Amino acid sequence: MVILSRGKCGLSTSTTRYLMAMATADLLVVITEVILYQIKYHYFPVSFLDITPVCSFNAVLRTTAKSCSVWLTITFSFDRFVAICCQKLRAKYCTGKTAVVVLATTDILLCLINIPFYFTQEPGVIIDSVPWGCITNPSYFTDIGWMGFKWFHTIFNPFLPFFLILLFNALTVSHILVASQVRKRLRGQSKGESQSDPEMEGRRKSIILLFTISGSFILLWLVNIVEFLYSNITGAAHNDLHYVVRQVGFMLVSLSCCTNTFIYGVTQSKFREQVKNTMKYPLTSIIRLMKKKQ
Repeated sequence: MVILSRGKCGLSTSTTRYLMAMATADLLVVITEVILYQIKYHYFPVSFLDITPVCSFNAVLRTTAKSCSVWLTITFSFDRFVAICCQKLRAKYCTGKTAVVVLATTDILLCLINIPFYFTQEPGVIIDSVPWGCITNPSYFTDIGWMGFKWFHTIFNPFLPFFLILLFNALTVSHILVASQVRKRLRGQSKGESQSDPEMEGRRKSIILLFTISGSFILLWLVNIVEFLYSNITGAAHNDLHYVVRQVGFMLVSLSCCTNTFIYGVTQSKFREQVKNTMKYPLTSIIRLMKKKQ
C-alpha cells in the first residue's frame, strides 16, 4: 500500500486506486478473520472480544471485509475490461475520479448488505449482566427470512462474482486474441512473420495474468462453495470429515483474499523495482550516515 501510494509504479491513477483499495480490503481480512477471529479463537479463548456486542460487530466486519475483497476485484476487472475493450468509454470511465466514486459506492453498499449478520448472534451466557459469547441464533437455520438472506448472501458472494469475473475476463481475452490476430496478419504482410512484436508480447502477458486471477479465485473458493451446496441441498448430518472440509474451505477463502493484489503487483516490473528500492533504503541510509560522520 505504501509503495502504491507513492505513485512510482508506472500505473494509471485509476489502477493505483483500485489496487490500493484491494490491498486495504485484504489487510482487513487478515486483521478481522485471521487475527481477531481464528488466532484469537485458538490461542486467546477468553478476552473482551468475547463480549457479545463486540464479537457480533466483528462478525459484520469479517463478512464485510471478505465481500469488499471479492467485489473490489470485480470492479477492477471491469475497469480493465473497459480500458482494453471499450475505446470510446475508456476516456470517461478509467479515471481517478470515477475510481473513487465506484470504490466508495461499492464499499457503502457492501457495509449495508452485511449489517444483518450482527443480529444473527446471541449471547452464550450472561455474567453480571454482561452478555458473553456469540452463538448463532437457531432461527438463522430455520426461519424462512434468514434462510433467504443466507442464500442471497451466498449467491451475491461468491456465485455472482464467479460469473462476473469469468465474463469480464473471457470478453477481455477474446478481444485481445482477435486484435492480436489482426495485428499479426498486418505485420506479417508488411514485415514478415519472423518480426518480434512487443505489443503482442504484452497482450500475451495480459491473457496469462487474467487466467491466473480467474483460476486462483475459482480454485480457492471452490471447496467453500461445494461444502455449502452439499450441506444445504442434501441436508447431510455434520461429522468430523465435514468439519475438516469446512475449515479447509474457510482457510482457502482467507488465502484467496490475499492473492489478487499480490499477483497484480508482482507482475509489474516497476512495482518490483520499487519493492527492491524500499528494502534497500534502510541499508543505504545507514551507509550515507556513516559516510557523513567520517
